[in-house]
Amino acid sequence: MADTTKPNQVTEELPVELSKLSLEQENQDQAPNAPENNTSSPKSSDAKTSAASHAIQSYQNAAAANANAGTNHSSSQVAQNPMDASAQLAKDAVEEESSEISASDDGSWITWFCALRGNEFFCEVDEDYIQDDFNLTGLHLLVPYYDYALDMVLDVEMPMEEKLTEAQQEIVESAAEMLYGLIHARYILTNRGMHAMYEKYRGASFGRCPHVFCQGQPVLPVGLSDLPRNYTVNVFCPRCHGLFFPKSTRQANIDGAYFGTTFPHLYLMTHPDMIPVKPTQDYIPRVYGFKINNTSLYYRNNDASLQSRSEGREQRTNTVKRKSRSTRL
Repeated sequence: MADTTKPNQVTEELPVELSKLSLEQENQDQAPNAPENNTSSPKSSDAKTSAASHAIQSYQNAAAANANAGTNHSSSQVAQNPMDASAQLAKDAVEEESSEISASDDGSWITWFCALRGNEFFCEVDEDYIQDDFNLTGLHLLVPYYDYALDMVLDVEMPMEEKLTEAQQEIVESAAEMLYGLIHARYILTNRGMHAMYEKYRGASFGRCPHVFCQGQPVLPVGLSDLPRNYTVNVFCPRCHGLFFPKSTRQANIDGAYFGTTFPHLYLMTHPDMIPVKPTQDYIPRVYGFKINNTSLYYRNNDASLQSRSEGREQRTNTVKRKSRSTRL
């Protein structure tokens, strides 16, 4: 029977030239001693054999190195894929903030400030409005470093001899935010300001009323004081006239004076067609399907229950008086 065994195969397929050299090397190892009158000298035969073996060994080493590199690359990808969820979220947040800042580097300070996360309630105030001194009357008494803050809002470059320290720079940045907020509270009372806030109100940028029967009514921002650093901003529902905290914690930390106590009410008075109909439904507490009596302790601190109790007492006294009169007659 013919010998079916094959010579040792290389893991990677060898090129044509290297395969020929490999066959020549095997034939020389298996062939008998050549006659002395062979034209090729022993030195040349040994040189060819060593060259072939060296070329084959080099190719095998290169193939093994490529295979190991591919294995290490795939294993590193597998090791990197299962990332921690919290780390990924933090990384995405940092990238989002950096993208917002980099995107607004080429714009004005007002555009940059309104694009910050948590400042979605603000609209962009026209620079023409800010440059009018009449619109800024009295603000220099409330804002420290007023001139520097105004220059920062209007992107006015500071002279080299008036450069501030890092501590002063932080104070000026905080003062610029306060100044813009107080200007914003005045600007949104104008026609242009109301139009800018209308676009946000139509898109529900201020949020929606959490009251169930308001059915997702968009709300408007409002403050409880016109002076800064007293109250944070709230949202007012035009349907139920309820006052609520903003849904976002970032927005809940905004000073309420930056929107003032007048805006939502003046806006609805100026646009009466935007006033929604009050909800017709009212929630009635029940226990096992039965309505709770108004004189129950459940309504002890409820103004409506107190009023009903007083009305009930008046009715009882009236009935007693009527009975006493009827007996006399």
